[in-house]
Amino acid sequence: MKILGTGSALPKKVVTNDDLAAFLDTSDEWISTRTGIRERRVLSEETLQSLAEAAGKAALENARVAPEEIDFVLVTTVQAETLSPALACDIQTALGLKCMGLDLNGGCTGFIAALSVAEGLIAAGRARKVLIVSAEALSRFADWTDRSTCVLFGDAAGACVVGEGEGLKDIRFMSEPRRDVLCASTPPGNSPFAVDPAPAEYLKMQGQEVYKFAVSHSFKDIQAMLAAHDLQPEDVDFYVLHQANMRILEAVRTRLKVAPEHFPHNIERTGNTSSATIPVLLDEMNRAGQLKPGCRAILNAFGAGLCTGTALIEF
Repeated sequence: MKILGTGSALPKKVVTNDDLAAFLDTSDEWISTRTGIRERRVLSEETLQSLAEAAGKAALENARVAPEEIDFVLVTTVQAETLSPALACDIQTALGLKCMGLDLNGGCTGFIAALSVAEGLIAAGRARKVLIVSAEALSRFADWTDRSTCVLFGDAAGACVVGEGEGLKDIRFMSEPRRDVLCASTPPGNSPFAVDPAPAEYLKMQGQEVYKFAVSHSFKDIQAMLAAHDLQPEDVDFYVLHQANMRILEAVRTRLKVAPEHFPHNIERTGNTSSATIPVLLDEMNRAGQLKPGCRAILNAFGAGLCTGTALIEF
């Protein structure tokens, strides 16, 4: 399976660190030195569905693939506008797709999980081309009174079209259940039969625990992928990691002992957009001409679960 084209879409609303400092006890220096983030995009006029549609359309155009050629749509999202129908179903009409659609919730590892599902569909002969869209609106889950969490997140959609061919070499996953470290609860509902229903809560995260998990497991997962394919760190052109925190990216890069140019990033402009971070960054790299034929990349994501996903891919 190979990536045929990419796309992305960001909300128009730019929220800078100074904007947050207007109503939070924080500053641009406090946020940027701890996270690397200087601004993020947040839904205001748009809907998550409109972002997903725009990213998907851009990917189809970039891949030069007609809507009728798509055999399956996979959307990764923590939560769309509706629990049912799936966001994958909602975007089909706008994109002119006639195929089956399915939502996946893999948290920040969702895009890599979708690559694995698409690979299975293609290998089984159930699809020749699959559209993957990762669309996230974490601004809806953040507690905008908590400076330790809300400053991290943004909204975005990234997409790619994948199809038959040589490209994806390997995908691996790891899970270490730690609900206490990172959790976003669903609304409790109002069933008259529920006994002590849990109250609705915003996203909660133990930042230091997430940092330690991300650095240690990402480094180990990347090392294992390199060893499995008899590669040295310098043999990989790009390490495209989940954009959660610049300090995490730098810690993993330092342990691998590779130059900064091998670790592309956009977190300073987008913040953490969950499963959308990797496809959005891939689209930026693709349109900048960085993903040349023969280019080798390792994708790595980490997040809620806690879990990680790692993929080795050639373009």
